[in-house]
Amino acid sequence: MDWQEARDILRQWREDNIRRSEEVVEIWQDILINCTNKVGDEKWLIYEQVCLAALDCHRLDIAQECLEALDKQFPGSLRVRKLRAMELEALERYDDALTLYDSILQHDESNSVIYKRKVSVLKAQNKIPEAVKELTDYLKKFMSDHEAWMELSDLYLSEQDYNKAAFCYEELILYNPHNHLYHQRYAEIQYTIGGLENMEIARAYFAQSIKLNPHNMRSLYGFFLAATNVASSPRCSALKKKENLKFAAWAALKISAKYEDQEECDDTQMKSVQGMLGLLTISSSA
Repeated sequence: MDWQEARDILRQWREDNIRRSEEVVEIWQDILINCTNKVGDEKWLIYEQVCLAALDCHRLDIAQECLEALDKQFPGSLRVRKLRAMELEALERYDDALTLYDSILQHDESNSVIYKRKVSVLKAQNKIPEAVKELTDYLKKFMSDHEAWMELSDLYLSEQDYNKAAFCYEELILYNPHNHLYHQRYAEIQYTIGGLENMEIARAYFAQSIKLNPHNMRSLYGFFLAATNVASSPRCSALKKKENLKFAAWAALKISAKYEDQEECDDTQMKSVQGMLGLLTISSSA
């Protein structure tokens, strides 16, 4: 590979937002490190790309070289300061990194990446309540950031605060009601909370997930288990019990059919699945 091919590969990875950090560092060391003057002003983008890759690989020597070159060319640049803060993260100097991120936000309050970096630093320190607060404040400014809502839900789940985690997915469903994974995750949280009412909600959202994506096996299993749990509840009326047993039987047939369609599924596995489904159905109808 010559320097032009190396440049084109790194350019393509940047355009496609692909990190491939180990390969980037290898291309830099083997080819481009001595050819930076040949690529023109694109070398500054390459320096930034290599710096991020080096931090991913914990090659702090390479990251430092890139940062020095960028800092010399762009003194006071917020992008370079962000890279410097990421280097501090890699060195586990978390308080210094947070201070630098705060200084960047003083100049650019709309920089969503910096808010997320602060959350990442707090998570690395296992300061989950502080990370939750930071992410909550961020979502007041950027309410349509789906990834942030999912991250906030995960943080709440790590603290076993299931009701607040469920609220996050309610927001996500409002923003994108056609995403079957949002319905599935919301149903799973309601299933975890437990109780007859929450189990019925879980069953309904598993059903919606299946409607949006009939191939979602996780939602099929969830629908089967939720219906089985509702049918086995002592608070469930005879009519609801009969209805939910039908739901469970339908889901069991669908799950069995999915396994039968898989060529790699042998008879032993098939019998095991059928036995499990049958046992759960019998237990709920007893």
